[in-house]
Amino acid sequence: MRDELTHKRRADAEHNRRHLVSVAHTAFARDGVDLPVREIARRAGLAPATVHRHFPSRDDLLAAVLDGQVRRCERQLRAALADPDSRRALTRTFHRFGEWQVAERGLVGALGGAAFAERRRDHAEAFARLVERAGAEGVLRPRVSVDDVRVALMAITSARALPAARRLTGVLLTGLLA
Repeated sequence: MRDELTHKRRADAEHNRRHLVSVAHTAFARDGVDLPVREIARRAGLAPATVHRHFPSRDDLLAAVLDGQVRRCERQLRAALADPDSRRALTRTFHRFGEWQVAERGLVGALGGAAFAERRRDHAEAFARLVERAGAEGVLRPRVSVDDVRVALMAITSARALPAARRLTGVLLTGLLA
């Protein structure tokens, strides 16, 4: 009986942790990373003490959210590199990254810290391989470089809403793709 209760408590605790990370992700993405933990607890329907039990500080909670973002980016890049169709792979990646930059604006700047520097370099190298492959296969217009594609991707951050970002993404891709 005791093991059952312990297992139930652990399952509840894991559920609360995942729920907190999900709520914090949405909150930080929309409202920025300075949002108080008390507000995240309120949105999650949990007591602030429960949040602090899982994440002693807001930075710990933010690190969990950002780690999830980085892992999502890694999965996207792996899938793109594994896709035999370089046009589709680059186009999907460009769309997804552009949308993330706009929809999750509050988190984008937080990924610039030292904690994720090595993983950002890995992502940049994977993205460069994706663009270079597309260029070698004639998917890109002549003379379009990795830097050109990165600049175009950064330009999407100027959009303030997803419909505008999607439209801008289409326009930029029209200029980049052969």
